[in-house]
Amino acid sequence: MSIRILIADDHSVVRQGLRMFLELDGDLEVIGEAENGAEAIRLAGELQPDVVLMDLLMPVMDGITAIGKLRQQYRDIEVLALTSVLEDASVVGAIRAGAIGYLLKDTQADELCRAIKAAAQGQVQLAPQAAARLMREVRTPEESPEPLTERETEVLRLLASGQANKEIARSLTIGEKTVKTHVSNILGKLGVQSRTQAALYAVRAGLVEAPPQG
Repeated sequence: MSIRILIADDHSVVRQGLRMFLELDGDLEVIGEAENGAEAIRLAGELQPDVVLMDLLMPVMDGITAIGKLRQQYRDIEVLALTSVLEDASVVGAIRAGAIGYLLKDTQADELCRAIKAAAQGQVQLAPQAAARLMREVRTPEESPEPLTERETEVLRLLASGQANKEIARSLTIGEKTVKTHVSNILGKLGVQSRTQAALYAVRAGLVEAPPQG
């Protein structure tokens, strides 16, 4: 089964370039293109991609707003921010909105393909410097979150250590669908939009010793 990708970028040349080299990888399939955030949300509902590559600076609706709406409406779709902007506000905004990763447009093609595959597996990948920045900026919920069950805590700990859904399922001897259900429950209880935020919570709560690293 190939990983279905929706590209959201307001520059047609960027979309065409991404489509060309992503489709050289037999595991990836570009199923649609959007030129703004609003169109990305509409197409995500119609096409049900596995991963959305989201530019941040777009007309009509910006990428960070679109990420937030996408994650609220379609919990199974992972979003990778793909941008030329590297500012604290953009990184923090994208992750807080629910992006599972943050990549720059000068990322090498093979690195981008790997990141898309990792995102589709629900794998949290944060560069150490990004993790440190986010640890300072992304606050955990103000009120105490609903307590996690013992199994949910185990899943969160493995998720935060960088394991993909398949690896978590293998570690705990449960089905991959069960892992997805646990992750969805964890996000709801913690009041966060993404696995990345849940991983940061796990670090702050002392469930894992070091920031998750890619």
